[in-house]
Amino acid sequence: MEYGIIIGQRIVIMFIILVIGAFCYLKGLISKNGTKQLSAIELNLVNPVLIFMSYQKDYDSSMVTNLLWAFLLSFISFAITIGLSYVLISKKRKSYSVERFSIIYSNCGFIGIPLINGLFGSDGVLYLTAYVTFFNFLVWTHGLMTMKEKLDFSSAIKALKAPSVIAIFIGLICYFARLQLPSVPMQAMQYISDMNTPLAMIIAGATAAQTNILSVFRKPRNYVLCFFKLLLIPIVAFCVIRLFNVPSIVCTTLTIAAGCPVATTGLMFALTLDKDAEKCAELFSMSTLLSAFTLPVITIIATTFS
Repeated sequence: MEYGIIIGQRIVIMFIILVIGAFCYLKGLISKNGTKQLSAIELNLVNPVLIFMSYQKDYDSSMVTNLLWAFLLSFISFAITIGLSYVLISKKRKSYSVERFSIIYSNCGFIGIPLINGLFGSDGVLYLTAYVTFFNFLVWTHGLMTMKEKLDFSSAIKALKAPSVIAIFIGLICYFARLQLPSVPMQAMQYISDMNTPLAMIIAGATAAQTNILSVFRKPRNYVLCFFKLLLIPIVAFCVIRLFNVPSIVCTTLTIAAGCPVATTGLMFALTLDKDAEKCAELFSMSTLLSAFTLPVITIIATTFS
């Protein structure tokens, strides 16, 4: 219950910043193009720096063991989620590609990292990098092919070049080699990583403000998809992860990552591939708002029973 209260407080804080981001867009302080530019800064600078900084700690063999478990269980979690998407969403549906993508891929970077950082600190972020690694690789391979509705492995190399993945590899090398930055550049990097939560939520708010929120909540299908994404999939993932008897911090971190709202990457893909971008924006906005209620529930379940 204590962790549920903590994450509930974090979500309230993040929601307030999200509202400020929406206000900035509505008042013209942030444009659509400005939202894209801020997203580029978040994805290519702030998020990777935060990931790298999570590895700037003293070497601990027990943490290495937990990290290896996190990689294995992240792979299993995604495998289960992808399998469920084919069962839950029929190919006969008009926007089946958008719907499948939306329930598989979560906002584990924008929203997951600040939540885990607030809950468990850098240790939690360290284990979350395992999930982020598979997310970045799969979203540019399986995720992109899902949106294209055809096989295409040409983007696999691009996935390995993603800044977050590069940050993980560099961070791992520094961690195992016991290399840490001097105090001055360390502080500079820490300032950048501290931007993650406010910047991510301002971007989320500005993006949400670009949709008709009232109309989003009038569509029954959106509730079904949000139920799949925010409750069913993370609970199934938790039940499977729990079978491996890993430490609670690993189990909770990966469960929260699976239970985060719909990834913004889907909207980017939909826009560039001429898919149903409006539906992507609706599911992102609705799942982001509803996650304020579901993530504390998921956290309480994970921390209580893991």
